Amino acid sequence: MLDLPHLRTVLSEHYDLSPSTEVAQELADTYARMERVVTPPDWAIYAPYVKAINALKKERNAVILGHNYMTPEIFHGVSDFVGDSLQIAMKAQEVDADVIVQAGVHFMAETTKILCPEKTVLMPDMDAGCSLAESITADGIEEMRAKYPGAPVVTYVNTTADVKAASDICCTSSNALQIVNAMESDTVIMTPDQYLAQNVANQSHKNVVYWPGSCIVHEQYTAQDLREFREWNPGTRLIAHPECPPDVVAEADFSGSTSGILKYVTDEKPEKAMLITECSMASNIADQLPEVDFVGPCNMCPYMKKISLEKILWVLHTGENEVFVDPEIGKKARASVQAMIDMSRNLGL
Repeated sequence: MLDLPHLRTVLSEHYDLSPSTEVAQELADTYARMERVVTPPDWAIYAPYVKAINALKKERNAVILGHNYMTPEIFHGVSDFVGDSLQIAMKAQEVDADVIVQAGVHFMAETTKILCPEKTVLMPDMDAGCSLAESITADGIEEMRAKYPGAPVVTYVNTTADVKAASDICCTSSNALQIVNAMESDTVIMTPDQYLAQNVANQSHKNVVYWPGSCIVHEQYTAQDLREFREWNPGTRLIAHPECPPDVVAEADFSGSTSGILKYVTDEKPEKAMLITECSMASNIADQLPEVDFVGPCNMCPYMKKISLEKILWVLHTGENEVFVDPEIGKKARASVQAMIDMSRNLGL
């Protein structure tokens, strides 16, 4: 666990991190990308950190990968590449950088290390885990294989390196249906998200069996929540992530992956929209789509919110919290991720 008082003392000795309206004005172009959701006083607090981080990135030849669930000051202020967990990991393969800082949760940093074993991957907070990734182990995969002999294991990328290594192929929420349908076996094992698996099963001709894991953000939504909200806010487009329970997905106007949600809102530009996913998604696209009124409620991921500007600055300054993956595990995990990438390309996804 990070010693925050020590962290702040050390950083204050090297950087002027006091709130500053002058630095805020200096970075006005950056602020313009988030001004609908970040107040000017808050920006005066964030701006000195943003300035210090962006300067340090150049010194360290580093890039920051920002997940869509990061808060706006991280997503817009310091991230070099943004997207869902796989998009940003794949982008890391293309960058000419020595150091990658993962602004996301731990399994994402592992995925980046799996795909970029030669790069230094830093995690701002090692305690930023994931309820879904932690719901299954490699032993759980073997348990499912014993229960369904011969069935291929399709594993969500939101998993640890050990679990990826024990699987046949990975999937994302955007390609899960196509990957499952492309399997030769009539029965397909999906891990670890039971709701993504059930939503895929509702659209697939395969017998989809699954591990009973779930995401603490998406499992909290109920179909009744959506029905009540629709009554209170008629005309609002309800847009759900497929990690939500099937009855929630059925109640929504649209369901799709993180990238699919972004595309839907960008293309459709509804007057009002409620994103039935993690809170920061709406905040991060609000300034891109000023014509859309993003309304609540939403659920916040406590793990994602462990990542902050000061923790990002700290790992860039010290080089601490490097993420390692056993080379043999990494090789097997990379094979399951690569199998997904190759199949997605063959399917034209």
